[in-house]
Formats: sequence, structure tokens, C-alpha cells
Amino acid sequence: MNVKDLKPAIVFEIFDEITRVPRPSKKEEKIREYLLDFAKKHNLGVRTDKIGNVVMTKPATPGHENAPTVIMQGHMDMVCESNDKNFDFENNPITTIVDGEWVRADGTTLGADNGIGMAASMAALIDDSFEHGPLEALFTVDEETGMTGANNIGDGMINGNILLNLDSEDDAEIFIGCAGGVDTTATFTYNRSFAPKDFFYFRINVEKGLGGHSGGDIHQGRANANKLVARFLYNVMLQHEVSVAEFNGGNLRNAIPRAAHAVFGVHTANKESVRVALNKYIADIEAEYAGVEPTLEITLESVDTPDFTIDSATSRNLILALYAAPHGVISMSRDLEGLVETSTNLAAVKMIDDNRILITTSQRSSVESRKWDIARRVEAVFTLAGAEVTHSDGYPGWTPNMKSPIMAIARDAYKELYNVTPAIKAIHAGLECGLFLTKFPNLDMVSFGPTLRDVHSPAERMHIPAVEKFYEQLKLILTKVGNTTK
Repeated sequence: MNVKDLKPAIVFEIFDEITRVPRPSKKEEKIREYLLDFAKKHNLGVRTDKIGNVVMTKPATPGHENAPTVIMQGHMDMVCESNDKNFDFENNPITTIVDGEWVRADGTTLGADNGIGMAASMAALIDDSFEHGPLEALFTVDEETGMTGANNIGDGMINGNILLNLDSEDDAEIFIGCAGGVDTTATFTYNRSFAPKDFFYFRINVEKGLGGHSGGDIHQGRANANKLVARFLYNVMLQHEVSVAEFNGGNLRNAIPRAAHAVFGVHTANKESVRVALNKYIADIEAEYAGVEPTLEITLESVDTPDFTIDSATSRNLILALYAAPHGVISMSRDLEGLVETSTNLAAVKMIDDNRILITTSQRSSVESRKWDIARRVEAVFTLAGAEVTHSDGYPGWTPNMKSPIMAIARDAYKELYNVTPAIKAIHAGLECGLFLTKFPNLDMVSFGPTLRDVHSPAERMHIPAVEKFYEQLKLILTKVGNTTK
């Protein structure tokens, strides 16, 4: 069965089209063109702003013109992670697979985050099976790597005071709050040294970790490949002089790194002790992550002597800093049971030219002061190691409002349809809602969506029955709001 043959057809046909359009973050030109063509094809109003956001509009069903305008919101871009290092996300379509009750991709991220939110919004705009008030559908750019679209939305792009963010990942849950975030980067500048000729060189590889979303999955305790490589190098460094030639791992700021590697050398006399140490290390890691990381692999292979290595002082400081840098859950919320309050993700280590190494980390918290506290702790570690550290502007959290009228409507709609009262929650992941509030302080917002799992990794999958429930809930919310007046 193909994705476009699933039910509800109006949603899955559009989702299938979206998966065929390349849309990496910061490279949304093709998906924007698709959206503009869709609006033209279906006689929808459409406008764009300088940053590249798109808004489609549809008038109210006759008789509902005085209802409040509802904004349906999602983001155009997707996280691009693949088991095939040569997969070209800028040009290749996503290959989708129907696997029982789930849709997944063939070895890549699926892009249901947030392709399914886009598809549901677009379906609602062309679906004549229900009544509604005035509708707007906002599609933002670059949500995954900086929330650039939400942060720079143009004047006059949206006109309503009710916003439905369709970027959540759990059926029967409605979100009314999210964490804020800030990125911290550290740059090591090193001198290239000729590789010692009396050293023996290895490449350690950590591969096939589960990875996942650095907000939604950080509490799962999954392995961070960068941390595992650094930990092994630190253990070796306790016993032997270590010469590091290469260290690369992770990819995106909001994805837990699944893979990393390093090329390093020790004196030839010590090469067998490194192999013995690796065997013990693998046993320790397998025991520590039993039941959590079923596919994780750690291997060690001998390699040719490189031409150059990182100078010894920077090699040592790099290992020390990566080993010491915090990663994972820092604190849990005291207000909402089970909610991560503060976390940090040691996201990526990249050798970006002949003498620089860039470390990317991402910090999140629902408490603004603690967001900056963990960011500055990360800064302190890398500053002590001699790196230059900078912070992004960050983005604000979204404070829950238990008296939200649209929350009550969304809750009642789900209960009416499925005889289940959905959970009202906040989420540790970052949503664009906090940024919208800074510019449109009168917005009343909720976030909801179908069940997605392992987003931001090639294991990403979407529960097919939950999509129909999600779409029916969306339509009923729009109908309920359409039956009210401004």
C-alpha cells in the first residue's frame, strides 16, 4: 500500500506530495514553490514575507463570517538525518514505507515533523465537508535550526487571535506550554603538528545509536555518540600519551548524536593495551545501555598514520572538555509531573577547516533563568579548556494558561469525538508559540498532533490511525470556533 492510499485520503495525498519535495532547513525554496502552486491551484488567498514564510487564507463558510479567524500553523523544514551518508536531501524525495499501522521512511527521517501538520492545514483549507469561520494557514521557515521564520514573521502576515500549532507528537494530548532554548557554540583553534612516526593510529567509531529529538527524547537516557568517543579517549589518556588527528560527530543542534568517530594515536608499544581497553569499554557500555540502545555499535580499527594531528595541548583540552561537558536532563519540573524542566545536548563536533573545531550544544528550559544557567555552565567548561564561546539569541518558552478558551474547545472536541479526555501538558521541546507571543501577545494557542515516534532520526515513524483522529479533531475545533462570534 502507498501512503497516498491511506485514510483520510485528503490528508495523506497531500502528505505524500510533501515528502516528494526537498525541504532542508534554510533551503525551503522548493517547498515554498509547492505551497504557492497549491494555493493557486485551489484558488486560495496567499501571501509571503521577506523571510520566506507563507500564509494561505480561505473565507468563512457562508453564515460564519463573524466567527473569529483561526490560524493553523506548522513549519516547512525538516530534520535531515540518514543512515546513508550520501543521501542528498536537497534533491532527493523521501521514500515512504507503510509498515503495519505506521508510516516510516527508507533509512531517512520521514519529515512527518512537521509535514503532517502542513498536510492537515492544507487539507482543511480545501475540505468542503465541514463548516468553519475565516481560516489562515501559516507555514514558517527554518524552525528546526533557529526558528528564524517565527522570529521574523512579517507585519500583517496573520490576523487572527487563535492559533493552532500542529507540531506536537502524541495523540490524546494537548500542549499549552513549551521550553525556551538557546544554542551555545565553542570553537577551538589549533596548530597542525606533524604526526609522530613512532605512534600507532586507530579510528574509534560509535554508530547506530537511536539518537532522537533533543527535547522530546532527552529523558530516555539514550547514548550520546560524542560523549562515548570522548569518554574512551579520556580513559586512554589516563594511561598513555594520546595524539588526536580527527574528531567528528553528530549533526544537528536539536538531535541527539547517533554517530561519532575519532582518529587518534598512541605510542606503538601501547597499541595492544588500547585494544584491550576497548573490549572492556564495550562491555561497560553494553551493560550501561542494555534495553536502551539495542543497535549501538562501537568498533576500533587501525588506520594509516595521518599527515598531521592536532597540537598536543589542544588535543588534551578537547578531550577534557568533551568528557566534562554536561549532557542530558539537568532537572525535572516541580510543577508538572514527568516534565523535564532543564536539559542540554552536546549536539555536534565538527572539524570545519585546517585549524578549527566547532562544538555545538543546545540548552532548553521552561525556566528562563535556568536556561541561561545551564548555557553558562557549558560556556564555563569550554572557556576553561581554551575555546572561544558564543551564545545564540535563543527563543522564549511558552507559559501555560490553564484558562485558555481554545484549550477548552480543543479538549472538548477530542472528548466529544472519542469519549476520552485528553491530557493537558507542557512539552520540553521548543515550539514556535513562545516567539509568536512576543509579537502577538493576544494570541490564544494550543498545540496538538498525531502520534510520532523517534523524530529527528531515521527511525522516525507516524501512527496511521492517529492521523485520522488528529484531522477529525482539527475539523471539529474549526467548526466549534466557527459557531462562535468575535
